Amino acid sequence: MSYFRNFERGLYDIKGNGNRKLAIDLMTRVKVRSKVLDEVSLYDTYDVPSGERPETTSFKHFGTPNYHWVILLTNNITDAYYGWPLSDQDFEAYITNKYTNPDGVHHYEITQSSGKTTGDGPGDYSHIIEVNSTTTGAQSVSNREYEQRLQDEKRQIKLLNPAYLSTFIEEFEKLIRE
Repeated sequence: MSYFRNFERGLYDIKGNGNRKLAIDLMTRVKVRSKVLDEVSLYDTYDVPSGERPETTSFKHFGTPNYHWVILLTNNITDAYYGWPLSDQDFEAYITNKYTNPDGVHHYEITQSSGKTTGDGPGDYSHIIEVNSTTTGAQSVSNREYEQRLQDEKRQIKLLNPAYLSTFIEEFEKLIRE
């Protein structure tokens, strides 16, 4: 199924010259219900390897690249480039372009003294709080480390169990027509 197959179409004068062309309404959006997204039994977790694109993940998981949009939708990714984990090469180019000094200090942080004081795995920083550089025990986090954490967060995605794919697509098609 093509992602745009069920989208509204209309005649639009894109250039403002009186020449109307048939175009897909790209402003149509369907959001997966939170209840569905939070139902862990419907999904497997997956760590996206460096350089793997949504189409490749779809091929590996569903046997076809055509359901890349299901992966993006179920992970609430609206930008398939910056919302998806970058390859190592693209990451380096990104931080070099974004920061004058990629290894410069981004912020300082400490571990909370009460409540949650440890993470649930290497990518969990929920026990860390951002502080001023003058705070006792504050440790610096570089721009590179900060951006790498964001990439690591993006790297872990949810993949819909293939047994529920046809039901998901039927629901999507119903919602898009409403």
